[in-house]
Amino acid sequence: MDCTRCGACCVAPDIAALDKPLGLRCPHLGADNLCTVYERRPQVCRDYQPDAVCRLIEAPTLEERVHKYLALFELTAEADDVRQRGCYSMRHARRG
Repeated sequence: MDCTRCGACCVAPDIAALDKPLGLRCPHLGADNLCTVYERRPQVCRDYQPDAVCRLIEAPTLEERVHKYLALFELTAEADDVRQRGCYSMRHARRG
């Protein structure tokens, strides 16, 4: 399956290698939903391969795709908590 460049994988999941919390936009994701550090992105990003989840979360906007991703994995409440607490890093989010 080819990447649709929807950006959801750079927002919805947490990315430890980038200290990016659940549900927050990666600081390296450009306005065009493309990685601005693509050539030097971490290995976890290099290893990611589009799969069936990409099709399951298809939607017109990035916000809708992220919402569907979080709901699919039952992470909506946890992501809402991270956003409400203003967590800017995974370390900060884990301190709760």
